[in-house]
Amino acid sequence: MKRIYVFIILGFIAFSCKSKKRIVTNKPKTEKPVIVVGAEDGLKAPEENKTMPSPKVYLNDTEKYIETYKGIAQNEMSLYGIPASITMAQGILESGSGKGRLSVKANNHFGIKCHGWTGQKIYHDDDAKQECFRKYKDAKYSFRDHSLFLKERSRYSDLFKLKKGDYKGWAKGLRAAGYATDRRYPEKLISLIERYELYMLDKVVLGAAYESHKDVFQTNEMTHKVLKGDTLYSIAKKYQTSVEAIQRLNGLAGTTINIGQELIIKF
Repeated sequence: MKRIYVFIILGFIAFSCKSKKRIVTNKPKTEKPVIVVGAEDGLKAPEENKTMPSPKVYLNDTEKYIETYKGIAQNEMSLYGIPASITMAQGILESGSGKGRLSVKANNHFGIKCHGWTGQKIYHDDDAKQECFRKYKDAKYSFRDHSLFLKERSRYSDLFKLKKGDYKGWAKGLRAAGYATDRRYPEKLISLIERYELYMLDKVVLGAAYESHKDVFQTNEMTHKVLKGDTLYSIAKKYQTSVEAIQRLNGLAGTTINIGQELIIKF
């Protein structure tokens, strides 16, 4: 009888163990807080504030040319006294705003020919076929050669006596000194300078010494040394003045002039 009670008790215990449910508690996952820099005062996160600068847009090739080389022209003005406005206008005109073959292939922006040049060369059709032109590693050397070309030649010496920044005097004087044969060369330079306000480059360099292009530079004076073949008419035409004005300035009663004679010219 005792044995039966033992079996009953053991069976009861086994049944009660199987009937117990196992309770598993799933703890909620704790996420790390997201911290947004500046969120508390309405600012965007740093990566949202980053913006790429927009590339500068130019209206034409000339504006881009000016922006690219104006600093070099101003530096040359500081060193050699040639108005930056004139240098830029000549560069624009003679290089086709940097698109001409000599400027693209040889960094030669002023059409400077070899003339004893020992550096690299390029050949290009100009006044004659396949003329020799200087080739530069960088355009800045072309600008320096342009400065030296004008500064070291006596025929341009009177230009450096003009009022500082007198781009009109320089434009007319360059043609008069033989830099260009185009009768409209001075007009073309002046037109470029005034259209693109290149005289402002001179103003930056000269500071307080700058005189407004609107109020001065109306009359310029140069000395012309009479050469073989010169006549009063040809000289007047060259300087865009009149025979009568030359006669009056130099006390001439007639039209006779002599080789080597120096004439005062106002234009």
